[in-house]
Amino acid sequence: MKSNVKICQKFCLSLLAMVIFSGETAFTAESELEEVVSTASRSEKPLSEQSGNLILIAKDDLDFIKLTHFSELAVRTAGVNFSRNNGQEYLASIRSPIFTGAGACGAFLMAQDGIALRSAGFCNVNELFEAFTEQAQRIEITKGPGSALYGSNALHGMINVITPPANVNDGSLSVEAGAWDFIRFNISQGVKGKRHGLRVMASITHDGGWRDQSGFDQQKINLRHDYSGDVWAISSNLFLTNLDQETAGFITGLDAFKDRQISKSNPNPEAFRKAKSLRYWSRFSTQVSDGLRWQFTPYIRALDMKFLMHFLPGQPLEENSQTSIGLQNGFYFNEGSHLEIIAGADFEYTRGSLKQTQVNPTEGSLFLRTTIPSGKQYDYDVDSLMAAAFLQGDWAITAKLHMLGGVRLEYSQYDYTNNMLSGRTDENGVACGFGGCRYSRPDSRKDDFTAFSPKIGLLYKYHDSHNIYLNLSQGFRAPQATELYRLQRAQQVADLKKVSLKNIELGFRGQQDFISYNISFYAMKKDNYILRDSSFFNVDGGKSDHIGADVMVKLDVSDTLSVRGNVSFARHRYAFDFISGSANLNGNDIDTAPRHFGSMQVTWKPTDKIMAELEWVHMGAYYLDPENLHKYEGHDYLNLRAAFQVTDRYGVFLRLINLTDAKYAERADWTRFTDERYFPGKPRALYMGVDVQF
Repeated sequence: MKSNVKICQKFCLSLLAMVIFSGETAFTAESELEEVVSTASRSEKPLSEQSGNLILIAKDDLDFIKLTHFSELAVRTAGVNFSRNNGQEYLASIRSPIFTGAGACGAFLMAQDGIALRSAGFCNVNELFEAFTEQAQRIEITKGPGSALYGSNALHGMINVITPPANVNDGSLSVEAGAWDFIRFNISQGVKGKRHGLRVMASITHDGGWRDQSGFDQQKINLRHDYSGDVWAISSNLFLTNLDQETAGFITGLDAFKDRQISKSNPNPEAFRKAKSLRYWSRFSTQVSDGLRWQFTPYIRALDMKFLMHFLPGQPLEENSQTSIGLQNGFYFNEGSHLEIIAGADFEYTRGSLKQTQVNPTEGSLFLRTTIPSGKQYDYDVDSLMAAAFLQGDWAITAKLHMLGGVRLEYSQYDYTNNMLSGRTDENGVACGFGGCRYSRPDSRKDDFTAFSPKIGLLYKYHDSHNIYLNLSQGFRAPQATELYRLQRAQQVADLKKVSLKNIELGFRGQQDFISYNISFYAMKKDNYILRDSSFFNVDGGKSDHIGADVMVKLDVSDTLSVRGNVSFARHRYAFDFISGSANLNGNDIDTAPRHFGSMQVTWKPTDKIMAELEWVHMGAYYLDPENLHKYEGHDYLNLRAAFQVTDRYGVFLRLINLTDAKYAERADWTRFTDERYFPGKPRALYMGVDVQF
């Protein structure tokens, strides 16, 4: 393992030296940097005008990869690590450890078309499965705090899934099938008129699941309408999803993932997840006067999810829902000039609810049976209000030097209503033995949070297609409703404050005739992060530091052969005194934070009609517990993809996942109750399909 790291380090340093000191070599006229992105400004601008920490995955790559889970895309992006659980579930990491717990999802903003998939205080760790990644126009990943246009939750990073426009006459159908009864249909049809465009997209997936009783069915439908008038340009999007999933839980025991029979088993065949979502937005844009454009986007979302919490004693059922209305509003001054300014305000109102109910008596020790009674355990509503103002500018100081900066002031308020008896009793007010029941319900209350978030960046073009950039930024997130109101044991109030993160980043990005690259170095410090202490209280005051480097390089070896690689080197550590067991965590690696991971793709394209790719995925070792006493040693595996365009209309493709049938863990964990536990990696699997254009 150590030799692999040394090889990667030497490889990356050599490439860095090559691109920085390349001199007056010939540069290509067409560059990936001219691809448009919209995350940073809510309007389409070339990637080359962004200050570095924004990564684009274009449609051609998405069409070739044909991801069945976002982790298959994450491995191709330096600094991004998605730990696949079962079915469509995951835990995310963007320049961070893999976070777990009630508020883990609060570190990242997941969005579609620039609108968060869920409200800031009501995130879900699996919410990205509700985005239309199957037929996205592109996917944009921000590493580190987002721009001033995005507030709470854009802390460690942001993922923005962009849907295709409607004003194009095209149609496509994709049918694929594979191992364990996998079958998927994707269809898209766009119709363009003189001023109007309409697009209908649908995705239908069935997966039987490679583990026992672990399959899922998922449907997604997207309707989009675009209108281009003399005064107004209007785009509208309606998006519906449904997921019905059986869920397989952890397997336990040291290196249990190495036993294929144990890996295929499901200790929790009763587990399930059902999730429905509806989202609608309309984006209005008009030129108010010379040099002033007004754009505003009202939106609504309605979400409903229930799942069996198979990982908890007693296996309670959680039912959560939220309904939101919101408005994004911005004025764009002097677009295309040497000084561009965006000023605006965002508003959102959300009504959320959560119920947790346990049907069966708790099994296990006398302590568990006594402190976790069956019946209703939580039942609350939260009305949330968010209001924010922002200002962002892009100043071309010279033809080669740009300064990009912005500030955001955001206020959020939670109005929490407890629909049960307060305290740590059962639902009828009966006290539990051993000091009280496990679950504690605070009295109804209100909480509010105010945050100021600045960002400044410098972008210097030291050659036609080469940039150097420097970013200074600060991100934040408000506590999630589950951290504030879903308490345990003796805690009656969680007096939590916002989490903040300071970030500095230096990067180099460019392209020449045989090489393209994006290399960045970063350091971040997080203050006041929220954790659960040894008394099972939700407390803040935690500190951590994060330092690392992301390297992405592509080499065109010949006209038909290219090599693309990415690697992340990072150290994520506790930076405050905190006693866990008998150990002080200060200076320890945060658990589930590998110091290095990455992938490499070798692509062969002998003709315009044939393309094949061999992919190597590497995961480094990481600790499983905050005390750094238990460790997962990491893994490597290979994937093979190929596509053949038979005619202008018909194409065939295949994917052979885990080519050598490696035995590995998608996610490894440790608890004092189970010792080592794992979500095992999928065995070798073949998928084949047909693409039709019409």
